[in-house]
Amino acid sequence: MTTPAATIINNMTIYGQENLPSGGVLIIPSRLAFSDLLKLENLLTGRSLVYLVEKEALLSAEMKAHLENDSIHAIKIPAGSTNTDSLRREIQSEAANGSIIFYVPSEMIAPGAPLSTVSGVKLEYLMQLKVPVLPLHVLHTHDLAMAIEKKRPTDEAVFSFGAVMSEGSVAAYQESLMLLAENSFSRLPLLNLHLARALLMGLKKHRSHSSVIDGKDERNFGFDKILALAIVLSKHIRSVTKKNRVGIILPPCGAATVANVAVLLAGKVPVNLNFTAGRAAIESAMKQADTDHYITSDLFVRKVQTFPWPPNRQLTFIERLLPMKKGAIIFWAVISKLLPTSVLARVLGVPKKGGDSEATLLFTSGSSGDPKGVIMSHRNLMANICQFSSRLNLKRGDSILGCLPLFHCFGSTVTLWYPIVQGINVVTYPTPLEIKKLAELVLKHKITVMISTPTFLRGYLRGVNPEMLASLNLVVTGAEKLPKAVAEAFEARFGKKVYEGYGLTETSPVSNVNLPNPEPPNGAGENAVMRSHCFGSVGQLVPGLALKITSPESDAPLSVHQSGMVWFKGANVFNGYLKNPKKTEEVIKDGWFRTGDIGRMDADGFLYIEGRLSRFSKIGGEMVPHETVEENLVKALNLEGESSR
Repeated sequence: MTTPAATIINNMTIYGQENLPSGGVLIIPSRLAFSDLLKLENLLTGRSLVYLVEKEALLSAEMKAHLENDSIHAIKIPAGSTNTDSLRREIQSEAANGSIIFYVPSEMIAPGAPLSTVSGVKLEYLMQLKVPVLPLHVLHTHDLAMAIEKKRPTDEAVFSFGAVMSEGSVAAYQESLMLLAENSFSRLPLLNLHLARALLMGLKKHRSHSSVIDGKDERNFGFDKILALAIVLSKHIRSVTKKNRVGIILPPCGAATVANVAVLLAGKVPVNLNFTAGRAAIESAMKQADTDHYITSDLFVRKVQTFPWPPNRQLTFIERLLPMKKGAIIFWAVISKLLPTSVLARVLGVPKKGGDSEATLLFTSGSSGDPKGVIMSHRNLMANICQFSSRLNLKRGDSILGCLPLFHCFGSTVTLWYPIVQGINVVTYPTPLEIKKLAELVLKHKITVMISTPTFLRGYLRGVNPEMLASLNLVVTGAEKLPKAVAEAFEARFGKKVYEGYGLTETSPVSNVNLPNPEPPNGAGENAVMRSHCFGSVGQLVPGLALKITSPESDAPLSVHQSGMVWFKGANVFNGYLKNPKKTEEVIKDGWFRTGDIGRMDADGFLYIEGRLSRFSKIGGEMVPHETVEENLVKALNLEGESSR
């Protein structure tokens, strides 16, 4: 699929207008508000328009009144109808006469920027009409608005027309829609912002009501304090190293937040090193990163004595340095409060645009050979912050438990960069292993969001009182498959559903996430909301990410509904590995990232990960996941309860 050309008409942004045929076609939009319909009618002035709408569709009062106007030709789909014969003949006749037939979907409540609000069942029904189909992706830009941006008009939309499908299928429609969504999302101006500029904007905007609380010693790092400390530390960093990258050797804590922000404000790249890795892997990462200076603390040096610590002259001990800079800290606290963000950025030399230049460097675990350096660009991180934010839609007053290591992409993006940009409180703790302490922090600080793994969730099932987790509104797991027994046991004990997500370092990292169904508006039933979770899946794609499936053996394209190799394309997908073009070429083809995971998508957009390619065997001509073999063995040996003990 070629990138659609952009057209600006009457403040409308349109991609792929050239795909509108002169003949008849059925347009199936991903969603359609009344304001969208009026804009599209204006675009299609002079064409014969027919509207296809379900008799029981949930529509706004304005939309209903519009479709009931005598000048409008609307065809009603009877409620619960499965017989398409008569409808097919009528629609085919309209298409043969050159009409544009608009399917008008129910106006569903959905998480920000959904791929589509049209269910798989309805799509299948529409495909049975056997007329040419034109996919239309509608992006409401306010769904993706970040807290640091100016408010966008609620009726601002981007329309993307795909190529006409003469023989439509649900899978083909979804594939086209994903590419259209990826194209329109990737054009958002926000994605070009320099991460340091975004952090500066977030720290300034949220300075009076957001903070990082260090759960180890209860120190409160207000955003205004973080900014002043980071500015002072950034000037020190510039004076001690000419290298482009600076190592950070700290667990999640207030000081680690200050250090990471400071490195970016200094115009350099933070490299959070994995201090839990083996000595050889750590030394390899330090060499690859080409760093000659590191930020850490006395306490941590004493605690992690197996780390290959460089000479003291290459170390900045953050708790030694900053107390000596009280005057400078007070000065910058005042200056940063008084100066507008744009002026402060100019004074500090923080650029506005970052784009594809390197923002951070992370290393894979190095379980096989040397760890690979994954270069995260400013664009990658801004995209994923925006994607993740639109899905979670957290509000002022929400707080996240930040105990995941910052050398892992999830801990870095979701519990470091995202909260600063969006103004979300974070309560940090150096390790995810001390379950009882973490539960005490949740209780004390009324934490609302917990990001964990199934392994750690098992710890909460042993010895943590249910009332300690009462404040949690959202529990999301990743990194490993969520066993049903663990999810059910956690919900039974704490009354909290567990939602599984998915991502990789190379996707910055979040690509998919299950979420609670939105609350229906007053007077509306459950049918008014789009289903947002499906157990067994890893959830729907984040906005602006496209997926394709290929044969694991030949890379030949498959339907997204078939099981095969999962590939991703989007602004959050990295550009390559550090100094490793061979490995980069193995996983990136024409902008698509080969994940190494086997999976499939269903008709409602939920992705099912069935395992790593390395954990599959070909049996009887079929690719059989080792997990399936293991599950059958567990059942045969009557060991089903063991996985949750």
